This record gives sequence, structure tokens and C-alpha cells, in this order.
Amino acid sequence: MQKEKDIPYGNCSYSYGFDVITDFLASDPTTEMLLAYHLPDELQARVNELVERNGEGQLTFDDQQELYDFMRADEMMSLLKAKTKLKLRNSNR
Repeated sequence: MQKEKDIPYGNCSYSYGFDVITDFLASDPTTEMLLAYHLPDELQARVNELVERNGEGQLTFDDQQELYDFMRADEMMSLLKAKTKLKLRNSNR
């Protein structure tokens, strides 16, 4: 049986993006690594594809859920980066 994350991105479950991000966070990244983090190229390509297809009204329900999960993950990472920057700024005073 194939693991979910081994399935090519076009057929992957929408939880795969969370798997990738939580694997990164669980690796205990340095502050610099955290602030520089971005999705791997294959996942970013998938997000771009979903956004384009969304604009054309061509998303299935599963595609919509996948895009929504990517958006939630992006919001979470943006908030984490902002809080990390604020903490760094406050510790340098």
C-alpha cells in the first residue's frame, strides 16, 4: 500500500501540504530556517495550478478543499513568521 505522501501531487490528499509543513516544524528548524521557509517547488506548483483552475471555475470539491487547506497552512506559517520576527525584535532591545 502506498503512503499518501508518495502519491504524485495531482492525486494527493489535501492533507499532504500539512504533512510537509509539520515535518519541517518537527525537525526543530533554526529561527533563520523558519523565517526562510517556503513550500517545496512541487507543492508550490500545485498551489499555483489550483489557484489558476479556481479562477476558471474548474475545481472539484476535493480540489477546493485542497486549496483551502493550503490557504490555512499559509496563514498559519505567516502568523508564525510574524510572531517569530516580533520576538526577535523584542529580544534585541
